[in-house]
Amino acid sequence: MIENNETIDEFLARHTDEVEEAVRKAAAQEIMPRWRRLAAHEVDQKAGPHDLVTDADRKAEQYLTEALVVLLPGSVVVGEEAVHANPASYEAIRGEAPVWIVDPVDGTRQFVHGDSGFCTLVALAHHGVVHASWTYAPARDQLATAVRGRGAFLDGERLYAGPPGPGQDLRVATSHPDYTTDEQKRALLGLRTPGVAPRACGSAGLEYLAVARGEVDATAFSWEAAWDHAAGLLLVEEAGGTHLTRTGEPFRITGDNDLPFTAARDAATARRVVSLLAGESA
Repeated sequence: MIENNETIDEFLARHTDEVEEAVRKAAAQEIMPRWRRLAAHEVDQKAGPHDLVTDADRKAEQYLTEALVVLLPGSVVVGEEAVHANPASYEAIRGEAPVWIVDPVDGTRQFVHGDSGFCTLVALAHHGVVHASWTYAPARDQLATAVRGRGAFLDGERLYAGPPGPGQDLRVATSHPDYTTDEQKRALLGLRTPGVAPRACGSAGLEYLAVARGEVDATAFSWEAAWDHAAGLLLVEEAGGTHLTRTGEPFRITGDNDLPFTAARDAATARRVVSLLAGESA
């Protein structure tokens, strides 16, 4: 528990292992027993056929909500499923209390289809700054972590994104067209140019991990939901990458960003992607 006037940095120095344990237990108890075993009544639609929720999402979020606020008294949780039920609860991201930002199953479509490309995302933020993140892909037994100023790690090994190789097409994971406005579609069309190889993204959390590992050069995403981005953005930053909106400013988890935005392996790549999204020549 946080004690006396302990800062978030001091809390993290003492309790990151316990957060990791909570993330792993949520997956072990509520997610993996349902993977490839979902019954029809355990899957529902939210906004449409591409926006799914399962009992694994709901129960893993409930587990994490209970566990995380016990670890950090006075904190609050902003979880994808709780916000779906009560949109006003999203405002806690802009509040005074430390906030756990939770996506219990990022990549629910992949999870429902029995694919391993899903993960659990947890980030700890305060006053709009993400201090720590956990990206756990339980079907692949991969855990990526980041603490601000202390680096990014995958299964204990330091991550360095590094710049893309010279002369290679930029590999860019982009928002699926189903989740973009007409204006955003036009912006994303700027990536369809020689020297760039865009493709539709899978799990946002795993795409961020791919950027941090140097397997993907950049993302170009068109939505702001903090549970999809907070953990991965810190992971990319701590691996040496950066993120920019079309105005050239860093992405804010508190919202009001100029979309689409990018997270990239290095600053030069981020600027190139942003210029293309803005309709400028590469």
